[in-house]
Amino acid sequence: MKRTQIHQRQIICNGYLREDGLWDIEACLTDTKSHPLKTAQRGIIPTGEKIHKIWLKLTLDDQLLIHQVEARTEAAPFTSCAEVNASYKKLEGVKIASGWNRKVKQLFSGVKGCTHLNELLPVVATSAIQTIYPYRDMRPEITTSDEKSLNPVLHNSCHSFDLHGDIVKTYWPESYLDTNERSKTVAGDRDS
Repeated sequence: MKRTQIHQRQIICNGYLREDGLWDIEACLTDTKSHPLKTAQRGIIPTGEKIHKIWLKLTLDDQLLIHQVEARTEAAPFTSCAEVNASYKKLEGVKIASGWNRKVKQLFSGVKGCTHLNELLPVVATSAIQTIYPYRDMRPEITTSDEKSLNPVLHNSCHSFDLHGDIVKTYWPESYLDTNERSKTVAGDRDS
């Protein structure tokens, strides 16, 4: 079936180790159209010109504690879109951990934030984990016992890291929880 591309969204996220030992996780979201777009404030945006070009950079330490946040809007349908960027500094001092998505919704939902910066927050969070933990664990000072343990941030974070599952049982037996214990927990939850 013939298709015609109308819209393209690209999200690119990169992780950098800084010379001071901190990490920069930088994401960029861009939107373009394959046709001119009529907008209220910018007028006609030509084919291929960026409708959105929005950047988010988090500076973190090895424990995923956010030290600095920079949000930047280079292109948006309205000039007022960039006015909310400074609000994202509220993440400074926050740690990427369980409850991250809930926390960012609480801070930036609705008129308190930018839809597209909010879309980048889960991307930078998982990219931070993908950047920092594997690299950190390759450092020579990491001991064999450290390498064998499953990082707590991964506990029950997805299907494969289910603490009751076969992957954890096989590769991180010290973190494994017997499935009978889960049955008891689930049954106990139903009883209460």
